[in-house]
Amino acid sequence: MLTLDLASKEHDETRQGEALILENKVKQPNQRKLYIESYGCAMNFSDSEIVASILSDDGFITTPDYNQADVIFINTCSIRENAETRVRNRLKQFKAIKRTNKGLIIGVLGCMAERLKSKFLEEEQLVDVVVGPDAYRDLPNLIQQVNGGQKAINVLLSREETYADVSPVRINSNGISAFVSIMRGCDNMCSFCVVPFTRGRERSRDAQSIIAEVTDLHHQGYKEVTLLGQNVDSYKWLKAHHQSLSEAEGSAGIAVNAIKNIEEPFEKNPLSFDEGWGEVINFAQLLEMVALVSADVRVRFSTSHPKDITDEVIKTIAKYDNICNYIHLPVQSGSSRVLDLMNRTYTREWYLNRIDAIRRIIPNCGISTDIISGFCSETQEEHQETLSMMELVKYEFAYMYSYSERPGTPASKKLTDDITPNLKQKRLEEIIALQQINSKYRAQKRIGKLEKVLIEGFSKKSNSDYCGRSDHNHMVIFPVKESVKPGDYVNVLIESTTTAILIGKIVE
Repeated sequence: MLTLDLASKEHDETRQGEALILENKVKQPNQRKLYIESYGCAMNFSDSEIVASILSDDGFITTPDYNQADVIFINTCSIRENAETRVRNRLKQFKAIKRTNKGLIIGVLGCMAERLKSKFLEEEQLVDVVVGPDAYRDLPNLIQQVNGGQKAINVLLSREETYADVSPVRINSNGISAFVSIMRGCDNMCSFCVVPFTRGRERSRDAQSIIAEVTDLHHQGYKEVTLLGQNVDSYKWLKAHHQSLSEAEGSAGIAVNAIKNIEEPFEKNPLSFDEGWGEVINFAQLLEMVALVSADVRVRFSTSHPKDITDEVIKTIAKYDNICNYIHLPVQSGSSRVLDLMNRTYTREWYLNRIDAIRRIIPNCGISTDIISGFCSETQEEHQETLSMMELVKYEFAYMYSYSERPGTPASKKLTDDITPNLKQKRLEEIIALQQINSKYRAQKRIGKLEKVLIEGFSKKSNSDYCGRSDHNHMVIFPVKESVKPGDYVNVLIESTTTAILIGKIVE
């Protein structure tokens, strides 16, 4: 994967293979140690927080050194072939450790576990435990099975599991930004994608537990939340089919009652579910509820689907200052014929209609995208249609891939991967070159403007500079001031840019 989206959190290359480290508050003799690495998208990193919470309740502490671990887990991604190759190589490294540590348990979690299932156990003999995304509650039992001398696997997909009652332990948290999962699975059968097969059918988490989690984060001092789902726009929670508020309070382990004390100037209580919201809570309403928790908590979300994003969602973003003016809207291709082959269920014209709606309702909204080059039977003219789409929209950022066939997907069964690797790469390079121009264009449009920035910490290059994200999701670099600290909002006057990074100074 190649990307110019230096500021995005959808798929942060710098975090691939990151080890989860918790603050181990209680240490006892012979306490079991867990080492867990995460790969892939933000959803996988969020899932690792759930795994950590479940195993922490089972008596585990984490270790930054896999040589000291009793259990090693890799939370995996199946979206790209190179992601799976990276995981296999890592597993071989871990397997070598077992020669000296016979009691070591090695497990694969997540999408790759779901896709390959028993292959890891029976054919490759690389691991002891294979666990799919819907079976993390079963981890203590599976570890016990392995301790008893058996291999263990649970890759059953669920139509109900949302882990709504599990309070996630935050990964290596800066205490400022946090992911909040609002739904799991996907019902969109895009022909190139394995997610419906590895994460199961789409189901929405109950709104009460989401608001409870966001409020708890606010009380802990967090200043930003990112709502996560494979397709957040299709979020739908039916109140009649879920538990009451008092039941949610008892199961979630979060003080729901505390949410009733919403700060001024917000007068509408987001937990008044019986008044004003109706029987079905959609994504626009959920977004409003989250925004109403506190004006101090900035709200982002990922990812939107062009077929589902509504004017109601866009207007809700425009209505609240603390909902970021930034939308990640994957296009994948600029050709209607290729989009049909991809089963994206929208046309070029529909996508541009949604772009027009965003520009009309939120004129300065930042927009990023995903683009695949060299999909099955893509012609040179259709490649040019993708480039023309990029010219029309001028995205701030983009994830840019060349197509790689994933086993088990509809495309692998019904379509021929007939574009040569060299031609895919050539087209990808043209896409990247154009996006560099567009990213620089969008960044330079910010010169001379004031950007509200949430300080995340020191710049990677210098402790004399802070860095943080703007409302439009640009990374912003500016000199340190003693009067402000990470977690504070500041106004930064933009004076110059790189391709995708804004550079400026704090103004009072």
